Amino acid sequence: MNGMQHPLQTLVNGRKTNHWQGIYSVCSANEYVIEAALQRGLTDDQYILIEATANQVNQFGGYTGMKPADFRNFVYRIAGKTGFPLAKLILGGDHLGPLTWKNEPARCALKKSRELIREYVLAGFTKIHIDTSMQMGDDDHSKTLDTGIIAERGAILCREAEEAFLELKTSYPESIHPVYVIGSEVPVPGGSRDEKDELQVTKALDFKNTVETFKQAFSRHELSPIWQYVIAVVVQPGVEFGDEGIHEYNRSAAKELTAALQQYPGMVFEGHSTDYQTPEALKAMVEDGIAILKVGPALTFAMREALFALSRMEQEILRFKPELEPSNFMEILDWFMVRNPQYWIHHYHGSPAKVRYARKYSFSDRCRYYLPVAEVKYALDTLINNLKSVAIPVTLISQFMPVQCSKIRRGVLQNEPESLLKDRIINCLDDYVYAIKRQDKLDGNIEGIL
Repeated sequence: MNGMQHPLQTLVNGRKTNHWQGIYSVCSANEYVIEAALQRGLTDDQYILIEATANQVNQFGGYTGMKPADFRNFVYRIAGKTGFPLAKLILGGDHLGPLTWKNEPARCALKKSRELIREYVLAGFTKIHIDTSMQMGDDDHSKTLDTGIIAERGAILCREAEEAFLELKTSYPESIHPVYVIGSEVPVPGGSRDEKDELQVTKALDFKNTVETFKQAFSRHELSPIWQYVIAVVVQPGVEFGDEGIHEYNRSAAKELTAALQQYPGMVFEGHSTDYQTPEALKAMVEDGIAILKVGPALTFAMREALFALSRMEQEILRFKPELEPSNFMEILDWFMVRNPQYWIHHYHGSPAKVRYARKYSFSDRCRYYLPVAEVKYALDTLINNLKSVAIPVTLISQFMPVQCSKIRRGVLQNEPESLLKDRIINCLDDYVYAIKRQDKLDGNIEGIL
């Protein structure tokens, strides 16, 4: 791949002509989610972008227990299982910077950040979001962190990434040059905001200032030739979600911001927290230049819906199968959430009844953090195995998963629990596939992807 243009650069350059096009980014470490995404990608011969966040995967293992090379191998194994070609797979690192160590002194946090980004690049991740927007332990917390400081720290991390890439090329000469994303007009990864809060679209002036300040910082660090690989800026286009509500995309409110992008033909916007937007809103975002759509909680939310539906089916079936031990998946999941509240306690608020409801059904989907717990995973596996051991009545599937029932009746989906589970995730991905398809700006003729 030496000398080849990165697929995301091809995407950006394609938008300079007469085509709208985009890509969605699957931000998840869940095996079912990744497998569903790769299976969906095979359907349309798409590039699939899988991203890991700094708190999820880092040099110390993150909350998944995986280092960057471990995550790469994890995704590659799933790709091998599904038959997805590695040439069509893009790995990305999200919020790479001092996020995980923001309470430490800047010198210490940045040292760890440099090692973090180095390991991501050496592991073959080629989409790198540099995020130095957060204050660190010895910064002045009485005022907003200056953009100049953010850019200076970002340039330091970019230099580390470039040095790592040169090291990678000595062993793998065909390695493709990474592309970079800057900016962070979003909540911390995995977070959400109250739907009642006022949501401010990034101001066009702030976007321009971010770009110019970073460009100057790159120049000071002798990275001007690398600026061509900065393909996107993270902005807040006015989309978010809370426990029960969704901030829908309003292209009129984002008009000033999206118009400013025309001054930077080599860039697109990256939109975080695009989860739960309608297909039409997602397509409007792509048309408006928000060409990289990040999605994560919506996918595990869909998976959780499927698991709960399968649990209900299991309960009905096991009424007449006393020889099978019930999984009690829903009860065990909630029990462990109550026992160890660290992943939801700062997100769910209100009365005990409201919190109990949010633990199961909130759009922010903090359930996902508990699926790797050994006891929860055992319950999930028991649920799947119980349903594999019986013929699931189509009438039950019609009751709890009607979309999947229709596909089974048409002969395009197996009546099998894991197939049902992954197809519910694919339902969500279908909205993004609709949004990113390359479309002629003049006559609206859809031509393909990338």
